[in-house]
Amino acid sequence: MVEIAYWSGTGNTEAMAQEIKAAAEGAGASVESVRMEDTTADAVAANDVILLGCPAMGSEELEDSVVEPFFTAIAPKLSGKKVGLFGSYGWGSGEWMDAWKQRAEDAGAIVFGTAIVNETPNNSEECAALGKAAAAQ
Repeated sequence: MVEIAYWSGTGNTEAMAQEIKAAAEGAGASVESVRMEDTTADAVAANDVILLGCPAMGSEELEDSVVEPFFTAIAPKLSGKKVGLFGSYGWGSGEWMDAWKQRAEDAGAIVFGTAIVNETPNNSEECAALGKAAAAQ
């Protein structure tokens, strides 16, 4: 089972989650997609393949009212888990994704891929590649 948990402020990261889910299902995976505010870290961490999504916020950081507390709660449960990260951005160079990937790796996650898209994904190659990579795990 591939678990996708995401937060989306404008809909762009949600669109990415949908594209990633479609690609993973197309590659044969069973996928569940849920908004972070509608689940728990324990429920997500129960899966072997986890995709987490959040857009860049502020000065290229994770959203602080939902995603940061969610990631803080799930981080201790990521050791040995296969994790992919994704999100959209409207400025900067993607530094938030590099920092998030490092935090996940520091927690012991095996980060198999990331996808970042400027603004709206519109059938992005990055989303398709991450979905296929998740299915291959």
